Order: sequence, then C-alpha cells, then structure tokens
Amino acid sequence: MRTRTAKLITLFLVGSVFALVLLVSDRPVQVPQPPEPELPRAVVTLGDSTISGEGAGDYLPGTDGRDGNWCHRSSEAMVHQLRLPTDVKRFNLACSGAKAGTVGLDSGSDDSRPSQAGQLARLAERYRITDIVVAVGANNEPDFVGVLNSCVRAWFTKSSGGCSRRLRDEWPDRVAEMRPKVADALADIKNVMRRAGYSRDSYSLVLQSYASPVAPGIRPDLRGLSGCPLRTVDVRWVRDTAVPQLSEGLREVAEQQDVRFLDLARAGYGHEACTTPSESADTEWFRRLAVDWQDLEHDERASHAMQESFHPNAAGYERIAGCLEDFLPSGRQQAECVTTGDGSLRVAPLDGNTAEPPPGESSDTVTPP
Repeated sequence: MRTRTAKLITLFLVGSVFALVLLVSDRPVQVPQPPEPELPRAVVTLGDSTISGEGAGDYLPGTDGRDGNWCHRSSEAMVHQLRLPTDVKRFNLACSGAKAGTVGLDSGSDDSRPSQAGQLARLAERYRITDIVVAVGANNEPDFVGVLNSCVRAWFTKSSGGCSRRLRDEWPDRVAEMRPKVADALADIKNVMRRAGYSRDSYSLVLQSYASPVAPGIRPDLRGLSGCPLRTVDVRWVRDTAVPQLSEGLREVAEQQDVRFLDLARAGYGHEACTTPSESADTEWFRRLAVDWQDLEHDERASHAMQESFHPNAAGYERIAGCLEDFLPSGRQQAECVTTGDGSLRVAPLDGNTAEPPPGESSDTVTPP
C-alpha cells in the first residue's frame, strides 16, 4: 500500500513539473533590449579619488563637503579632459575615498557614497554607453592614503627604517586581499550592463591602475611641511615597489574578469610632487602636502583638510586623459602610459619590464633621507 502511494505521489510530482515546463516553454524568456542606436553616446568614469578629480580643485557643487559629501568631483577630472566628439556625454560617478563595494553594488551603510554601479544602471537606460573607465582598489586593504600618512609620520618621528620597513613585508598580502573585491566590483558593472541589454562587445570596460605621486628626486628645500615631508627610503619603496605591485595585482584582476587594463605605474616618472622649484610649474603633475587652513577651523571639515595631498593636479589629469584617449580606440587589451620627452604621456605595450628611473636618478644610488 505504501509502495503504491509513493508511486502515485511520484507520478503527481512528475506530471506537475512537466506541466510547468510546458507552460514556461510557451512564454519566451524576456531578453533585455539593447540600447536604442539613436540614444546619445556617453563615457562614464567610476572609482575613487584618482579618477574623481581629487587634487585638481574646482569641485562640483554638492561634492565639497555639503551634507557630508566629500566626493570631490572636479571639472578638471580626467573624463572632462578627454577630447571626445561634441555629441558624446561625460559622466563622473567616482567619489574620493570610495572602496570596491561602493563602486559595485554593495555600498553598505555609507549614505554619502551610494553604489556607483547602481547609478550606472540608471544612465545605461538613458544613454548608449560606449566606454566605462574604473579606478578602484587602493582604498581597500592597501589603504594607499594611509600608507602615505604613515610615511609622513615616519619623517616627523625619524623612525628607524621609515614607514617602508614595516610595510614592505605586509604589502603583497594587502594587495592579495584587495583583488577579489575589485573583481566583484567589475562583475557588478558587467551585470548592470548586461541587464540593461548591452552585449560585452558593445562597450569598452577599462580598469586603470595608479601612478606614484612621489619619487626619490624630492628637492632638498622641499623635504618638509612646505612640500613633501617624506624620507628617501620610503618614497623609493612607494615608487619602485608598492605602486608596481599594486598595478600587477590589478592587472591580474583585469585578466580574470576579461576587461581591458591601463597601467599608470610609470605615468608620473619625472613629474612627481616636489621635483620643481614651483608647485604651479606645469612639469609637476601631483599635489604636494596640501592643507586647507579654513577647513581646519570647522570641526565637521577638519578631517578633510589634507584630502587633496599627493593626488594628481589638473595638469596630471590632463596628461592621463591624453593617454587614455589614445588607448580607448586602440583595440589593445592591455597597455601602459609612459612619459615622453615633450612632457606628455603616450600609450606603450605593457611588457612587464621594470622602468628605468628618470634622467639624473640612478636606481642603485642611495640618497640620504
């Protein structure tokens, strides 16, 4: 009796599943429609301070501390300096301080930094997005801003071995912990675009790495609060070890996610902060130690008073934009930006070789701290 009952139940379940299959098969699965060809084209940037425009000044209203929004989206940011056809729109969704989760779909409880991928989803309905450029990862486990802050403290305290003595051993692990989070953010971006009807070959997705803002060539008269209070042993480690290892970690993520990769590790060579007598000189592409004294007078702004320090300036973003605008239509999957003799950046094949130091600086010369 039990056997017969079990058979009847089994037949009932099989029949129900079969009926459901027939029902579903009569209703075609809805496939997202691709964006209409007549929609205006757009280029979008997502990420952290190195692409939001931090350091360039002229921040857009509402992103300079009002209501806790410190995204510092600048009118001089890279996306606004790209030479694009006049009918192509530009959108900068990047936010200073953003981590990978914010760039993806998991912004957590940070109301001041909503999901950038979520904002991208809304844009993808109104525009035909052709290029997406992402710079993210340094604010996760690498905590690159925190690294530079610890190096400044090492200069003040004259600690033995500088900041790099402690960091050089743990840095590879920090980069390794960052990688899956950047991968998740890129996967979120691709899923957003897929749900909006975009095929993977209908737009370009680029992961961009980071340039070193400092180098061992700091002028002696600027090695202090007026410029770059950093020890030579530390800036050498930042430029020659930390930044290349961070870029390599991001390159591996780009390959894993099958997205394009633009390496900026050597993009600042010879143009780092504190390498010229005047900060306003066009040959310096990065801010020196920057303090907004007015912000220090207000409790709610004081913690952001040095936020611009050691970020690209307007000239730096312009040079990076020039390299990116050559890379986007090139069809290359990977490339790097390298400096030229005429004070610009050019796209070069990414060969993985260690770069030679700028003229006049020997890689095996030890400069006093």
